[in-house]
Amino acid sequence: MKRVWIIIPLILLTGCLEKDITKLDVKMINDKGDSVGTVNVQEVSSGVKLTFDLKGLPSGEHAVHIHDKGECKKPNFKSSGKDLNPDDKKHGLLHAEGAHAGDLPNLIVEDDGTVKAELMAPNVTLKEGRATLIRKDGTTIVIHEEKDDGMTQPEGDAGDGIACGEISKEQ
Repeated sequence: MKRVWIIIPLILLTGCLEKDITKLDVKMINDKGDSVGTVNVQEVSSGVKLTFDLKGLPSGEHAVHIHDKGECKKPNFKSSGKDLNPDDKKHGLLHAEGAHAGDLPNLIVEDDGTVKAELMAPNVTLKEGRATLIRKDGTTIVIHEEKDDGMTQPEGDAGDGIACGEISKEQ
């Protein structure tokens, strides 16, 4: 009978252990709270691949960053915090002392307001560690109103957020 009492907790624990997250979809909203599509976030050998499938955005070039808070409060998404920067670097893919882990290349939104693009985030992961996107306070993907100039501190002179999505393993 004692063996049964030992085995039952082991069986229960085995069923409760979480698998590593390797892929998730981030639902993106605009500054009015309307859905603008999704960003698929996937762990790959060279970092995290972000696949954008969005609509209803202003055409042109826009900065996109991964921020260090998991909250998207309208209208400007300041609640999303700052660029994810676990290594305390300067902002900008062009900066000699950069870049933040959350710095990404600019997105090009078509004239019809759509984006279908893939970007790589080589300095982040979905696995455990300092640069994980799955954090206690959460993380977000934020698209800004202007392009990122790649140098200006702290966010490349990119302006307010126009779209935001909370990165969460519960999605």
